[in-house]
Amino acid sequence: MENRWFLSIIQEDFRAGRISLEKTVKLLEKLNIRCDGNHVKNVFKENDKQKNGKITIEDFRAIYRSFAYREDIVEIFNVYSRNHKILSEQNLMEFLKKEQYVLEIDKVIANEIIQKYEPIEEVKNQHQMTIEGFLRYMNSNDCLLFKKNCTQVYHDMTRPLSDYFISSSHNTYLISGQLIGPSDLWGYASALVKGCRCIEIDCWDGSQNEPVVYHGYTLTSKILFKTVIQVINKYAFMASEYPVVLSLENHCSPQQQEIMANNMQSILGDTLLSDVLENFPNELPSPEALKFKILVKNKKIGTIEETIERIGTNKQGRIVEYEEEEDEEESEEKDNVTTPMLKENKEKELEEKKSIISNFISYSKKKKIRKVKLSLELSDLVIYTKAEKFKSFHHAQINQKFNENNSIGELRARKLSKQKAREFISHTNSFITRIYPKATRTDSSNYIPQEFWNVGCQMVALNFQTPGVPMDLYNGKFLDNGGCGYLLKPEILRNPKLNFSPSEFKHYNPTILSIRLISGFQLPSTYWNNSLVLIEIYGIPDDQTKQQTHVIRRNAFDPRWNETFTFTIHAPEMALIRFVAESQSTIGANEFLGQYTLPLLCMEKDKFLLSAMMSFHYFSLPFKKASQESLTIPLCTYCFTVGA
Repeated sequence: MENRWFLSIIQEDFRAGRISLEKTVKLLEKLNIRCDGNHVKNVFKENDKQKNGKITIEDFRAIYRSFAYREDIVEIFNVYSRNHKILSEQNLMEFLKKEQYVLEIDKVIANEIIQKYEPIEEVKNQHQMTIEGFLRYMNSNDCLLFKKNCTQVYHDMTRPLSDYFISSSHNTYLISGQLIGPSDLWGYASALVKGCRCIEIDCWDGSQNEPVVYHGYTLTSKILFKTVIQVINKYAFMASEYPVVLSLENHCSPQQQEIMANNMQSILGDTLLSDVLENFPNELPSPEALKFKILVKNKKIGTIEETIERIGTNKQGRIVEYEEEEDEEESEEKDNVTTPMLKENKEKELEEKKSIISNFISYSKKKKIRKVKLSLELSDLVIYTKAEKFKSFHHAQINQKFNENNSIGELRARKLSKQKAREFISHTNSFITRIYPKATRTDSSNYIPQEFWNVGCQMVALNFQTPGVPMDLYNGKFLDNGGCGYLLKPEILRNPKLNFSPSEFKHYNPTILSIRLISGFQLPSTYWNNSLVLIEIYGIPDDQTKQQTHVIRRNAFDPRWNETFTFTIHAPEMALIRFVAESQSTIGANEFLGQYTLPLLCMEKDKFLLSAMMSFHYFSLPFKKASQESLTIPLCTYCFTVGA
């Protein structure tokens, strides 16, 4: 029956006798086999016995089996199939109970799986499954490593905003470096469709009375503030229905601040939050209460009560002036900006770049006290996200209001997290705290966000345009809760009675994580093809560790490791697990092939196999080409076999 089914699909394509490489690829796609082009070429070449670029139907059958019949899947199929050809409903139920730990299983569920994945009608009608159906099931979304319920919003979304980690972007308009390069609307569209909920807008006076967005005192290009708001209006709620925060870095004159306010009101309309919610006059509302709302984060004059009193009044031309202390850490960071990373062969270009940095530094060295003028029209659009300078935890405890948020630079935040972790956690229990990269990261590099999540910081802002470990962790963490951009912080970060400190935490009953990494399939080809996998744990300091497989030499097509790794996790609710594929090089560093990161508590447990992307027989890996582009590979193109 398998043979008849197979021939019924492919024989029409072999009417001329032989087919080419291009036709082979299309035929594999027709059979729902996802393949990497380089590996198809290699296997095709091996089966092209006459070396004329054409293969027979039997050659194609061999190629198909190379890609479809994973040895490890066939082996587990044969364990439960008495004749190594067919699985009955009972056989399938036995597999699901013993290997996948599906405890509530019956013939109805088993038959549903058969009906969904078995391609041969005669077998399906007999409530049985061939290896073809089993392969399709094991590579399906029903066998994901990532828990199904984590792909939907399942956290309690009715708590105050300060109780959530919020996906946040730094200098969202930049798509390259911080000093030279384009500002682009794509930065906002890209971040929002990834579920980012806090985006940054640096606003400056522009010509023709139109505010612009760019990185001030640099050679980054300028885009109109108005068009930025139009893009935000279009993409804000495509990936998530929960609130978006516009973090304004406002350098505009009062006149252009009014234009900014008018642009936001006219373009965003009712989605712009410009008044307190009825049930939240004196406390932060929840993400649920703020669904489909856009909040402005900026400086604000006066209290919320005064803002309410001014609703409906004419605020045009009304300006308030106040004195503000400059952030000392900002000056310290910008003083350390150096030029080695900007070296160029041409002296003229180097001098130009040195001039940019000089302007950048001189801007940061203005007086410690400066006078600021703020348009009342813009100020009154700030409700629950008032930007307030951070002075100290003690000062905030005494003076800070519920709707006041702090932004703290990476260096200062790191120092505070190490020296005053419990005070930091107490602060983030009450107030939204945003962390941003130090100014010396002119190449748009990122810090590791985990250290600031460990102390409860809600808005840990990264440069979304820069791939690497920090963004791998970020993307992995925010896969949880349906990718909506809001994650309820663990109780250890919300309950002051627990007196949690990440550096002093030892759980009396830690979680033991055991992973058997079985094999890989169609890893990206390299010069060496020496395949290995790293398993990394990120979390509180005591949990951070990594282990790796041995190296499989000269095999990127189907390396088999069959190794078991054990980890002790003290704070599983804080932990991320990262799988990294590399090719060992005999000269220099290993070559990065791909990675996959997810929260530990989002992993399905007690199953034998991972299947398809993030799955319990295979998970496919995003990988980086030599050009440093970050690409996402289709399901099952590059994959590992892992048992956990």
